[in-house]
Amino acid sequence: MKKMILMAALVVASVGISNAQADKAQPVSTTSAAKPVENKNAPVMKFDKEEYNFGAIKQGDKVEYAFEFVNNGKDPLIITEAHGSCGCTVPEWPKEPLKKGEKGTIKVTFNSAGKMGMQDKTVTITSNAADSPKVLHIKGNVEQPAASPETKPTEVPKN
Repeated sequence: MKKMILMAALVVASVGISNAQADKAQPVSTTSAAKPVENKNAPVMKFDKEEYNFGAIKQGDKVEYAFEFVNNGKDPLIITEAHGSCGCTVPEWPKEPLKKGEKGTIKVTFNSAGKMGMQDKTVTITSNAADSPKVLHIKGNVEQPAASPETKPTEVPKN
């Protein structure tokens, strides 16, 4: 009798396990998935320039540039985050919402210390705009710093 009960328990357990695995293996239907609704009033960040080329600078120089933009959408624009591609590229952005038609700037400072050659640094802006995230570029060539004047060794008088 104990063997029959044990056998029945094993059959029930194995059927439960195979049903659970079958549930996991079935593909999820994407036909009923909700599509995101487009907000026709969403803010739109329209920049004068999305790329700034600072040309050639000496290693150790800092470059600043203010990317100007306007909110061309109907809803207020809220920038939630702006971050540079590395610690050498630091953005500053408006923390308050910008209403329809208002202008703003993203000030970017690039510190070329420790950099050499062609640079293309980015700032990624996250906001409630329709085209978020937005990526800005600051680029140019970092050249070797000017050589410091060499000091001539002083002559030691001979005895």
